[in-house]
Order: sequence, then C-alpha cells, then structure tokens
Amino acid sequence: MGKTEWIAHRAEDGRTQSVKDHSDGTSALAEAFAAVFGAAEWGRWAGLMHDIGKYSDPFQRRILDPERAPRTDHSTAGAQEALRQGLAPAAYVIAGHHAGLPDGGSRLDTADDPTLVGRNRKKVPDCDAWRQEITPPQVPQWPFPNHDNFTDSFFTRMLYSCLVDADFLDTETFMRGAQPRSGYEPLSALLDKLRVKTDGWLNAAPSSQLNRRRNDILRTCINCGEQWPKGLYTLTVPTGGGKTTASLAFALNHAVERKMNRVIYVIPYTSIIEQTVKVFQEILGKENVLGHYSEAAFRQKGQEDLTPEEYRQLLAAENWDAPLIVTTAVQFFESLYANRSSRCRKLHNIADSVIIFDEAQTLPLPYLRPCAAAIAQLVEHYGVTAVLCTATQPALGPLFSELAPGLPMREICPGGAALYLALRRNHVEDLGSLSMEALALRLCGHRQVLCVVNRRKTAQQIYAALPADGGSFCLTTLLCAADRRAKLAEIRNRLRNGLPCRVVSTSLIEAGVDVDFPVTYREEAGLDSLLQTAGRCNREGGESDPARCPVYLFTLEDAAPPKLLEPQITALRAAQRECGKLDLPEAIAYYFQTLYGVKGAEAMDEKKIMDAFRCGREGVQFPFAAVAREFVLIDSPTWTVYIPTGEGDELCKQLQDRQHSRTLYRKLGLYSVQVYREQYQALFQAGALELIDERSAVLTSLIWYDRETGLKSDAQEGQGLFC
Repeated sequence: MGKTEWIAHRAEDGRTQSVKDHSDGTSALAEAFAAVFGAAEWGRWAGLMHDIGKYSDPFQRRILDPERAPRTDHSTAGAQEALRQGLAPAAYVIAGHHAGLPDGGSRLDTADDPTLVGRNRKKVPDCDAWRQEITPPQVPQWPFPNHDNFTDSFFTRMLYSCLVDADFLDTETFMRGAQPRSGYEPLSALLDKLRVKTDGWLNAAPSSQLNRRRNDILRTCINCGEQWPKGLYTLTVPTGGGKTTASLAFALNHAVERKMNRVIYVIPYTSIIEQTVKVFQEILGKENVLGHYSEAAFRQKGQEDLTPEEYRQLLAAENWDAPLIVTTAVQFFESLYANRSSRCRKLHNIADSVIIFDEAQTLPLPYLRPCAAAIAQLVEHYGVTAVLCTATQPALGPLFSELAPGLPMREICPGGAALYLALRRNHVEDLGSLSMEALALRLCGHRQVLCVVNRRKTAQQIYAALPADGGSFCLTTLLCAADRRAKLAEIRNRLRNGLPCRVVSTSLIEAGVDVDFPVTYREEAGLDSLLQTAGRCNREGGESDPARCPVYLFTLEDAAPPKLLEPQITALRAAQRECGKLDLPEAIAYYFQTLYGVKGAEAMDEKKIMDAFRCGREGVQFPFAAVAREFVLIDSPTWTVYIPTGEGDELCKQLQDRQHSRTLYRKLGLYSVQVYREQYQALFQAGALELIDERSAVLTSLIWYDRETGLKSDAQEGQGLFC
C-alpha cells in the first residue's frame, strides 16, 4: 500500500493511533501488570506482539473504510509467531484477546476450528511489515519452578488478564482520553481510618463480657496482621465475635506491613454483601470501597445518569483497581475460570492482595477442589494472602495439603473450645419430630422468634398459621429483593423496639444478616446451617444466661428433607452422636470430615475441572472455553419472573414495550423472582405470565404475588399469554 503509517485505531473525530504506538503503550502496561507476579517479560512480549496482524493490507482497508471492507482476523498472526517461539501461554492470550481464550484443540483440528491448533493452521494475510517497526523482544523464561499443567493454565489466564486490561486501557485513553481511574487513598490512610474506629473500642473499658472477648479477637487479628508473613490462614470465630471488623483489621495491617496492593472480600450471598459494603464505606469512605455485585447502585443506572463517584466505581469494576473490593464468590471464582476478556480483565489485580473468604463453609462442594486449587495458586505464585473466615470452619487442611503440599495453613485465633464457650450466648435443644401445627403453636407462644426452614413453600404454610397482628413475617426468595429489604428493615425496627416479631424464613437469613432474636428454631439441615441460625439468637449477648436463649433443632412430620440436604443431615447426626454438643470446634470438624467422606472425593469436582487441565479432555490440553462454560457455581435450572410491584411496575412496562437494555435488566434484578420449571409452568398455564423470552416473563397481575409471602406457588391452570 506504500503507506507511511500503519493504523491501529481510528477515533470518531478522525484521529488515528498507529500500531506501533498502541503496541508500545499496551506492552508497557502489560509489563507492569505482570511484573507483580514475576512475569514482566511475558507481559512485554504479549503486549508488543498482540496486534502484529494489523500490519496487513486487508486490516488497513477495513479500518479506513469499515462499511465496505470486510472484517479481517488480526489476532492469529501474533499467536502463530508465539507458537514459533515456543511460547504457548502467549499464543493463547494473543489468539483470544478479543474472542476469548480458546480451547487448545487436537491434532485433528483444521483451519476452520476456533481452537489454538486451528488458528495455527489458518492462513493469515501478509503482515511482515511489523518487523520494520517492532523489535522482537527476548523470549521470556518460565516464572515458576516445578510447574505442572494446571499451574501453566492458571498462569496463562493471569497473563491474559494483563494483556486484555492493558489493551483496553491504552485504547480507551486514545479514544476517550484519560478516564477517572485510580486516585484512591493509600491503604495506609485506610488503616488510619480503621484505627480511629477500633481504638475507641480497645482503649475503653468493655461494656460486657462479650465486648471484652471481641476486643481480644480484634487485638489478635491486628498483631497477626502486622507480624505474620504472606500465606494461607484461617480465622475461626463464633458468630457474634466481631469477625467482620477483626478480619478487616488483619487485612489492612497485613497489606500495609507487607506493602501489598489491595484487600478483597469474597462474600457468598448478595443478600449480605450490601450490608458489608455499607459498614466498610462508613469506616473507610465511600470513594475507597468498591462493591462489585449485581445490585450495586452504579449498576442500576445508565451511564449518562451516573454521578462522578458512581462512574469511577463502574470503571473500577472492570478491572478491580480500587483499594478495597467487596464481591461475591460467584463473581470471584467464575472469573478465575472464565475465558472472556470482560470477566478476566481484573484477574491480574488479585495478585499481591489480601483476600478474605467470608463464610468459607459455603464454598460450593461440587466445585470445592477447583476453588481450593485456585486459592492455592494465588498464594503460592501470585503474592496473595488468603484467609478462610467463618464460625464453622470447613476441614480443608487435607485438601490444601494435597493440592499444595508445601503450603501450610495456620489459624489466626487458635482459642478453640475455650473461645466458643466464652462466646456462647445460647444453647441447642433437639425437639425431635414436630407436626407443622405443633410448630406453629410453639411459635405463637413467643413474642419474638425466628424459625428457619428448608423449603420456601414450608415457610409460607407456617406463616399462614401465625397471628395476623402485623408482627409476623415470611422471608423467602419468592419475595423480590426490594420487598425483602423492606421487610428486613421492619424486622430490625420491631426487634429494637421490643415489638412482637415472629419470622419464618428460609436459609437466606442465616449468614451475615444482622438480626438478634431471643429464641430460634432450625429445621434439620447441615451443622453449619444450625450454627448460623444460632448466630441470630442472643446475638448481642443481651441475655447473660445462655440457658435462657434456646436454639431448637427439629424435623417436620411427613416432610422428607430435600434430597440435596441428605448428606448434610447424615453428617449432622453423626457429629451429634460422636460429640454430643454441636457448637464446639471438634463437632464442626467432625461434621465436615464426615460430610466430605459421605459425598466422596469426586463430589468435590463434579465437572472434572482439574482433570481437564491436568490430563486433557478428549484430546484438548487447555480447554479454556469448555471449562468456562461448565464452571458455573449457581447452576440451578431456574426461570425468571419479573414482579410489577413498586418501582418495578414501570420497569416491567418498559420491558413489555421491548425497551431492552443492560441497565433495565440490572434495575429489574430488585423486582425479580427465580422459580423452578414446575412453578413457572403452573403460573403460565394459569395465565399469570407474559413471556419475554424462553427463560423469563413478566407477572401479568399482582393477584399472583403477595408482598407478605411472595410469588404464589398454588396457581390453577388457565390460559397463558405469549408475547
């Protein structure tokens, strides 16, 4: 073409960025990102070579005349060059920097297959002109000794993160100018803010025995955070022991002392993440805490409606460059096994961080082995300190010993049984089997009581038998999130003011929901569930005698437990027989050991994720795309029903008018209910649904939705409405 400049990007105002400038800018960023885990040269190599396919006439025709010139592949050329140099990780990340990390493929693949083998056999346009402008960097050395296939695959994904984030940032800067990223206060300043809060507690005379113990735990976490090296730790503190603030104190002290980059909180449930974000923002400042979850305020608005602070949070959610991240376990672990740039872009910013895994016992059993393997990789190779934080510590020592034999696990607060006894605020009583009528009668005899059951329909049935005096509540996921929030606020208010408050709930209230009842009931399930319910009983220690605050364990007559809970119930009964008291560390350890034994080793990796990378699957060595499709932590086959209640009414009308947008769907998340096929079909047959697509619908009338109990589960057949 005889051109004087090879163009990488063209802005709307006609400005152009050369391939050389873009390659240099991307390379510098990727090099800095990868340097955090000792792979600077890999980042530099991938950044320089990722767009050499743009040194071709077909690509230049496309960028100068996009309406008439056909699309052209510009990623394969760099991948092929990486393979010629023997740099398979760089080949994967360059091949996938737009389309996503591909599967490796097999020797039978052809040039038409979207695998790395297929891409290597693809004929690409001549782009040798790159050699005139880009000096091939030195072939980098492997950063980790004694590596295996799984380590290689994990490194490839982390390198991919460095490249795609660097590519996005350099392109963004050219197209839109510098964006309001970074500019946060340093972690040392955040630690100073936390100390203002905690020094008030530590320097004052504790108002109760409970607060004295909380202060002891807090001091221990501060001291260990300052003194201990990076590594893998557990923090086992009974519910109500102040572990949220104590773990934050460990994390900030540790990060500042070790000069680490950020703190990441991984929380299992969206129902409690907002509460944690609010606590942290009140202590550290809203501008320093990123809550990355579906219902965050910055995700509920269109970009044009965001405040400057919300816009910065939106940008920070793309690559996690804020000092403190609070996110969900689903977001965290699915990203670590994802293959798309939008999900993987943030991964390099996990390196050199303190990660607190709150409620660690909720790590999903079908994915427990790959989740633990990811944690081990982060600690061993990426400068991470990981803390498994819970009141019911899962027995993961043997699993980590198997996955990472040289990685010790150490407890931050080794108080054991003495700590649990000192913090005991209630006691467990086994009532055996009760009829639903007898259970409802017992609940009516309490002025304030919480009852947690296993099924949503059971909660609705028991609620119907309680007094209709304004003091009875039903909490299940059949209520949309907006109504659940309102009810929790009302429940807390009634508890504070001593008003009648009888709550029947599913397990959604157990983990991290800050409520305090004088008595609780728990339908038989796992021991962790029982003790989480116990954590809602006399939570603040207002009653000094635990004997006066019972936690009643029961089974329901003529109601077999859900099939999924049978192993947990078996393990609970075994711990009860062996240990007697269920609220001690030895019973918790025995429970989890039994549970893992009952389920078996294969149950910890149902999708064979580890085997896929270690041994190959059907001839595929690194099946990045295949694993990303299978690694789905919440894999229940549910359908979405949007509820036209409150502000959701107008949102549902927009959806029915086909005003589809990502912002609209995010807002609708507060007004949606997830149901199983049978209930979805029953509602459809009753004429209660206007279908939006194959998996979602709008409720046609609020006669099918009760703001007290949620979506009705007893719809009668009628006529459905298609749209």
